[in-house]
Amino acid sequence: MKMMLRKALMLQVRFPLTFTASSPAPQFQSLHHLLHRHLYQFSSSSSTSISTSEESNSFTVSYLLNSCGLSQKNAFSASRHVHFETPEKPNSVLVLFNNQGFSKTQISKIVKTEPELLLYDPDKTLLPKLRFFYSRGASLSDVAKIVVSCPTVLKRSLENQIIPSFNFLKDFLESDEKTIAVVKGFSRIILFDLRTYMASNIKALQEFGVPKSNIAGCLLNLTSMFMVRPNLFRKNLEEVKKMGLNPSLMNFVVAVKAIRGWERKIDLYKRWGWSEEDIRLAFVKSPWIMIYSEDKIMEKMDFFVNEMGRDASLIAHRPILLGFSLEKRIIPRHSVAQVLLSKGLINENFSLGILFESSEMKFLRKFVYPYKNEAPQLFNLYQEKLNLSKKQDCLQEGSGNC
Repeated sequence: MKMMLRKALMLQVRFPLTFTASSPAPQFQSLHHLLHRHLYQFSSSSSTSISTSEESNSFTVSYLLNSCGLSQKNAFSASRHVHFETPEKPNSVLVLFNNQGFSKTQISKIVKTEPELLLYDPDKTLLPKLRFFYSRGASLSDVAKIVVSCPTVLKRSLENQIIPSFNFLKDFLESDEKTIAVVKGFSRIILFDLRTYMASNIKALQEFGVPKSNIAGCLLNLTSMFMVRPNLFRKNLEEVKKMGLNPSLMNFVVAVKAIRGWERKIDLYKRWGWSEEDIRLAFVKSPWIMIYSEDKIMEKMDFFVNEMGRDASLIAHRPILLGFSLEKRIIPRHSVAQVLLSKGLINENFSLGILFESSEMKFLRKFVYPYKNEAPQLFNLYQEKLNLSKKQDCLQEGSGNC
């Protein structure tokens, strides 16, 4: 591998792509014209006498390193799945993504996950699939998010997989906009045989008396819950029904989703000192507490208990607190409260409900605006924490506009 890396570095495949800000609407120009505009002629300084297969692989690795932004480890891994000896084919694919508003980071993620896409025909195979989503109302950023989340979508048949799956969802949701929202939130749904899984599970929910509006809400927010074998899904419904929950309420379907990881979550909450009665009452108030990831639960409980010094049982009585974002709400608002506490402007036993559950405007009116004279830095501090959270989200998405 070391020899291969040295050869790859010797080749130093470099071609500059001109990445510009995405236009407000998709640009469907010919790839021949785009290549002429965006690409310089490929050049290599290698004069080593190595075998054709080795040279091809070295070329591929160098291209993945220098033109796609992959790390050495990922470039070698991807080179096991894709090989090319000239840059023309992969260049045309990179230009297509660039022209459709994908950032460098997003393109790298796509190539890392599905390197074979570099050998696809951009005009005949890739572009029509992007155009389909655009035709249903998706924006450039929407489509980029869908593809980055699940690049495999571009490898599936447009006529036999993508369009039928999309239309199945739309028939139930009765809206292109809502269907795009579902696909953005869980892009892999396009890969499933929805008539085998989802149709049966939707029918089961209806038979148990779940309103269509609540089923639609689950499609939008808990899409993965439908990707369960129909016999197991029906078994989960029976178990939730035995709990005495009302099928007409949203909590019923949330519980159906939550029940799959039930025992692990119960053990987790018990480690924080919650009794079985605490867990039961918290679940009745907010079944979502059994859906949140274990890492998120631990992070927030640790913050409330160890950072803020609050009793864990208090969170059991206000389980909605576990649903708030640590970075976007809890930390920014807690930072404001800390300043007020340090100046003696609020009591140390202030209500967590008022601090974290209040709307944005109510929070500002209660904790920021009244203290302009005593703590003039509060608003800027709060905004700074919020902006930091937004920047972190942007970097994670790789949109390129951070």
